Amino acid sequence: MSPNESETPKEGPAEERGPSGPALVDIGEFARIELKTGRVVAAEPHPDADRLVVMKVDVGEAVPRQIVAGILKDWEPDDLVGRTLVVVCNLKPARLRGVESQGMMLAVRGADRIWPVTIEGEAAPGTRVT
Repeated sequence: MSPNESETPKEGPAEERGPSGPALVDIGEFARIELKTGRVVAAEPHPDADRLVVMKVDVGEAVPRQIVAGILKDWEPDDLVGRTLVVVCNLKPARLRGVESQGMMLAVRGADRIWPVTIEGEAAPGTRVT
């Protein structure tokens, strides 16, 4: 390697990047993400944050998971209860303003508010999203 060459790998050819630029992942990498349906069984404002909601979400396990989401400006906690969300279940837990979050709900920023990614129809909590 010449002294002018960097030891950090360069981005792959254009065909290895998506239309908007980020690197593409193969199906094996994508399959590692565990997306499941989760029914919100309880929700309340975070005790120490004005944007966060703390939810208990049934993802088909013995105990509902606690998930913290930054959607309080767009959603009243009571309006989330009973909804079936799409949840990333194998994300490492994180602490948000001192409260542990044991997953992540998927959401989309719409023109007027943030919309949780939900399912239409019935699916049992914990159903794998494919």
